[in-house]
Amino acid sequence: MKLVDAHQHYWMLKRGDYAWLTPREGSLFRDFEPRDLLPALTDCGVIATVLVQAAATEAETRFLIDLARAHTSIAGIVGWVDFESPDVDRRIRRLIAEGGGKLKGFRPMIQDIRDTAWLDKTTLDSAFDAIVECDLTFDALVNLSHLEALARRLRKHPRLRAVLDHGGKPDIAHDGLGSWAGQLTRLAGVGSLHCKLSGLLTQARSGAAAADLDDYVAHIFTCFGPERVMWGSDWPVITLSTTYQSWLTMALALVKRHAPGHLQAVFADNARRFYGLNYKGE
Repeated sequence: MKLVDAHQHYWMLKRGDYAWLTPREGSLFRDFEPRDLLPALTDCGVIATVLVQAAATEAETRFLIDLARAHTSIAGIVGWVDFESPDVDRRIRRLIAEGGGKLKGFRPMIQDIRDTAWLDKTTLDSAFDAIVECDLTFDALVNLSHLEALARRLRKHPRLRAVLDHGGKPDIAHDGLGSWAGQLTRLAGVGSLHCKLSGLLTQARSGAAAADLDDYVAHIFTCFGPERVMWGSDWPVITLSTTYQSWLTMALALVKRHAPGHLQAVFADNARRFYGLNYKGE
């Protein structure tokens, strides 16, 4: 089986626009480039990835576009644009033109915005309208405090192709299943929202194993079904907890348990369909 990684990052510190990336992030505070990930992609049989923004600037989106031009493993990009800019429609269309077909969607860094009701702001309407009109996608980088506002935004734009990053970031380390599960059930019923099976291990305690994630993964599949879940590595953030290969092995075991017979969908086809990816190597 040839795999698609629906969520990974690259960054170069000298670019200087990663507001969250400071020495306090430990081993993440260094450059992570395509040459660093290539051995793991090759070893794991991953033939395509979706490269997701890590800085809240359009300059970084253009940096990702340049990387995609140079590296065929990058099948799609999820960039950043100022959702509140009065000319956001023009900005989006300009980035699409520059992206050469690789720009697939946008992701505001909502988890870092203090206003947990930010998604309710009417000043965002034009951005979401443009995303729908341009047939792009929306990655929702949120935590539990944003899920209700996210549901309201999805109802406002029923044709929006949206995906919940990292399962909505449940607090696995502190047994946060109950507070997260009910909200996820309600959210999954809004539109055709997808969900990424990514980022869960870094929400768990140090040294966590598949058993620690089991109830959370089971609930994700109960809510979204195997046709709306896609696997992502969240590399290099995953390296805080384990290796790329080990997370893939763990995820494969969890999906075999909770969505038997649907490995091809979760580990390749759903991401390809959702993002509209084109890649070689199958």
